[in-house]
Amino acid sequence: MAWTQAEVRELKEGRYLLIDNQPCKILSISTSKPGKHGEAKARIDAVGVFDGSKRSIVHPVKHRVQVPQMDKRKAQILSIQGEEVQLMDLETFETFHLKISDEQKESLATGSEILYISSMGMRKIFEL
Repeated sequence: MAWTQAEVRELKEGRYLLIDNQPCKILSISTSKPGKHGEAKARIDAVGVFDGSKRSIVHPVKHRVQVPQMDKRKAQILSIQGEEVQLMDLETFETFHLKISDEQKESLATGSEILYISSMGMRKIFEL
């Protein structure tokens, strides 16, 4: 299983949760006071880890949400070809390709080690 469950009130800024089946990093959480007949609600603003789009949700604080398992791993850069970089995981020795931006390309070098983040079958180079 690639995720666990947690109540909204247990979440903190900087942690992750699933919104629309996308792992998202929590930017802010604001809670409202409970109403006369209701319970307190929390508004969560987050940004997608892999697509970069902003999302927000509103749930009661006792609502259970899905929290993805984020895996930070080390990899060695085998080669850089155009808009892609070929990496080898230093634990499993699996090789794979990831897309990179022009800014990332300037700071990467063949043979160096980097961190990448993996979750829900998706991978991305961790902030350099």
